[in-house]
Amino acid sequence: HAYTEDTSIDFSATPNFLAEVARAWEKATWVSLSSNTRIVNLRFGVVLGKNGGALAKMALPFHFGLGGTIGSGNQILSWVHINDLIAAIEFIFTHSNIVGPVNIVSPETISQKTFAKTLAKVLQRPALIKTPAFMLKLIFGEMAEELLLKGQHVYPKKLVDAGFQFNYAKLEDALKEIFC
Repeated sequence: HAYTEDTSIDFSATPNFLAEVARAWEKATWVSLSSNTRIVNLRFGVVLGKNGGALAKMALPFHFGLGGTIGSGNQILSWVHINDLIAAIEFIFTHSNIVGPVNIVSPETISQKTFAKTLAKVLQRPALIKTPAFMLKLIFGEMAEELLLKGQHVYPKKLVDAGFQFNYAKLEDALKEIFC
């Protein structure tokens, strides 16, 4: 099931530190609401780009031939190419009808396993090593569950409905632009 900007989340059923921070941040902006103020809350997926960030850390094991699936690999990874993120923000500035939360993620839904296979293909490296969930929990504690082992299928409904065109809607195209 995909989370759009309109999806209601029951935080009491699944307490999540990051979701609670985002909810509190968005709620804090509501005090600015008036008929003359437009509030837009940007929600980013994992941002992929050339200059470091999450992708550099994710790709490092692959460069050494040690990359692969994290946990079950079934968790959904919501991502966006840095150029699409910038273009989406510019698009939002010029479309005053876009208000409230906006998911800035690629419309493509992929699992972490697919991400690993695609990254390995682009880097021409194997994706054979599986990192078990228990090991990640030992190293990162509770944050392993939230950041690495649980995925969220996030969909950019507002952007798509408003006609925004992603230049890097497919992961392989995004990774080729970054690494090739």
